Amino acid sequence: MNKLGISIYPEHSTREKDEAYLTLASSYGFSRVFTCLLSVEQPKEVIINDFTKLFEYAHSLGYEISVDTNPKVIEHLGASPQDLKVFKDMGVDIIRLDGSYGAYWDMVMTNNPYGLIMEFNGSIDNPIEYMIEHGANSKQMSSCSNFYPQRYTGLGYETLKKHSQKYQKAGLRTAAFITSQNKDTYGPWPVSDGLCTVEDHRDLPVSIQARHLLASKVVDDILFANAYASEEELKALSMIDTSKITLGIDLVSDITNEEKSIITNYIHSSRPDHSDYILRSSMPRLDYRNKNIKSRTVEKTMFERGDVLIVNDHLAHYRGELQVVLQPIKNHGTHNLAGTINQQEQLILRELEIHFDHLFGFIIKKGENS
Repeated sequence: MNKLGISIYPEHSTREKDEAYLTLASSYGFSRVFTCLLSVEQPKEVIINDFTKLFEYAHSLGYEISVDTNPKVIEHLGASPQDLKVFKDMGVDIIRLDGSYGAYWDMVMTNNPYGLIMEFNGSIDNPIEYMIEHGANSKQMSSCSNFYPQRYTGLGYETLKKHSQKYQKAGLRTAAFITSQNKDTYGPWPVSDGLCTVEDHRDLPVSIQARHLLASKVVDDILFANAYASEEELKALSMIDTSKITLGIDLVSDITNEEKSIITNYIHSSRPDHSDYILRSSMPRLDYRNKNIKSRTVEKTMFERGDVLIVNDHLAHYRGELQVVLQPIKNHGTHNLAGTINQQEQLILRELEIHFDHLFGFIIKKGENS
């Protein structure tokens, strides 16, 4: 099951604001919270006291708590790879290792007696297989990619997939960050230009960012990196159907009820023998063998990539079949244009081409910004 998460940075805010945000996100089903100890420059007693109180509140709402660390932070808190008790006492569930001690001591930490999960930096090539083969406890291991405050420094999508596949293959849960587009958000550092794992997501609506990550099939959990996401954005993520790949579609103005029903009331999956030109969802044909789908005039000679078509009465044997155009094809009058997947949503269409036989569906776009 995919989990949704948020991030808080108490050194830049107030307890009241953080608790209100935790409460709001919890009401929309968010169950992970991330915070960064790398940027906190306070005595260890202050850090332990302040974060423990905040974590108690987060736990009361059912959150799983992860903290970003490195060897310097761990030692500042009086801990070591052999003794992580201070994190357990604070209420931490996941210790993210932004920087590691090396394979041996990282392996030691995965065998801690407190049930603390050691979360490895998913943006780099850690020797996970080696560690597991030599005694690391994979049940207390996960991975989470970096976020990147500076524009043009985020991961390429294929790079994220390559690293995440490695961790997932080893049986580890994976996570990545998306950025809120809310005004006046912030992260741990004095840079406010979005906080995302994948660079191409930096300016996209949050729903597209999240659905693109889910479509990769190698990212389990998705967290907002910056604070605070708007309630509209929290709601948008809570409404994503994680059981299938979903694409936003802009319907044509003259779409019929029958055509809209084919789009929204069927769970689609493309035939495994699809061509390079179209993805084909054939199941609706069974219900439309003896029903009419009248031909509608389409004022274009070519259908373009991202057009969503439904076969009409002029090709009765295939009537009702839904098709997604991958390459330009001629309009022969046998297909009605039902809608279009816009350029931003076509990031997800590229993943559907790879996972063509997976379930997919559509979200009717209404001009929302989330």
